[in-house]
Amino acid sequence: MTTFEIYLKRNSKKFEAYLATFFHDGTHPDMRRYLYELVADFTANAGKRHRPLICLLACEAVGGDPETAMPSAAAIEHFHTAALIHDDIEDSSLTRRDEPCLHIREGEGLAINAGDLALALVCGTVVDDPGLDDKTKLRVLAELVAMTTRTIEGQALDIGWARDDRFDLSIEDYLVMANHKTAYYSGAVPLAVGAIIGGGSDEQVEVLRDFGMAAGLAFQIQDDVLNLVGTKESTKKDFRSDITEGKRTLVAIHALQNSQSKERLLAILSSHTTDAADLNEAVEIIRNSGSVKFAEDYARAIILDAQEKLEAALPRGRAKSLLLSMADFFVKRSS
Repeated sequence: MTTFEIYLKRNSKKFEAYLATFFHDGTHPDMRRYLYELVADFTANAGKRHRPLICLLACEAVGGDPETAMPSAAAIEHFHTAALIHDDIEDSSLTRRDEPCLHIREGEGLAINAGDLALALVCGTVVDDPGLDDKTKLRVLAELVAMTTRTIEGQALDIGWARDDRFDLSIEDYLVMANHKTAYYSGAVPLAVGAIIGGGSDEQVEVLRDFGMAAGLAFQIQDDVLNLVGTKESTKKDFRSDITEGKRTLVAIHALQNSQSKERLLAILSSHTTDAADLNEAVEIIRNSGSVKFAEDYARAIILDAQEKLEAALPRGRAKSLLLSMADFFVKRSS
């Protein structure tokens, strides 16, 4: 276990308790049942909370008090909640974190509305933060608006390519989509926001932003790989769902460009099959084309470059060491 993983385990529960304070009863008894309870329950079914926690680390890394970044870190997690709820609807997903998706359990109307509330909390949480001056609030809000826009742009590419059955895509196309859909809100903006709140220099903010972009992209690439070959992932219901959904992942695009069996792979990706034999065959084609190794090597290379720049820009300290460990965790994790 990396030091970053230990950091997440030790701090996630405290942050989850803070997140729970944002969900109240509303002005009518049924508002909790049909709205606040839905968002609260979805938020409580946690991931690793790395997005808000790295925001706190970035604040500490530039010499700030991480407690001052708590509301903005919560805003980023609210966006994550909104994105997942809406993404599950857009992808017609059935499960999320081993439980029925919110739209399956409560219906699409209430799920969309719950996601909208989480989205409203993004900017509202920063506006209501008594610990930030107006100038800092405006800088943070500008980051969050840009993050939201970039993520929506990436989602548009992902959905549009799937709708139009597009597989005539290059690796550069994938990188644009993944950077927009994932890297901005999973790495770049949490780190930039934390550095801004912590009083970091312009150079430190931009180095942390670049580091976050690299880490966020590596995180997505590793997710793509784990969906196909992860050892712990094989017990989950959505294992190899990227093949069933015909996802335009780095491994799939590379294999379609390099495999001698690309026509067969394309047929499987286009069929939306759930047959285990077909899924295994697709994974073997991807493996034999060298695409899994290509993706892992690519993720490792961008992380190493980003680590070197971060090493030079930040002073020594616990937060810097944890951020460097985060990069290793993103590319070496098995689940």
